[in-house]
Amino acid sequence: MMRSCRQVTRLCSDALERELTLREHVTMRTHLMMCVACRNFSSHLAFLRQAMRRYAEGKGDAVPDNSEDRQQR
Repeated sequence: MMRSCRQVTRLCSDALERELTLREHVTMRTHLMMCVACRNFSSHLAFLRQAMRRYAEGKGDAVPDNSEDRQQR
């Protein structure tokens, strides 16, 4: 059964939280092979996960705090 893009993007997110069933995994991967939009979503999701992991480990670049600038305006 072919899944919709909405269902596949949900599965991509779910895969970060739990192990997908074999059927879910196969249908997701099949859809990703054919759908560039969902492949992009999956790629961006993986990038964000890695960036947040690096940030949590203290390896990310520091983001400047501009709160003083905002208070002066």
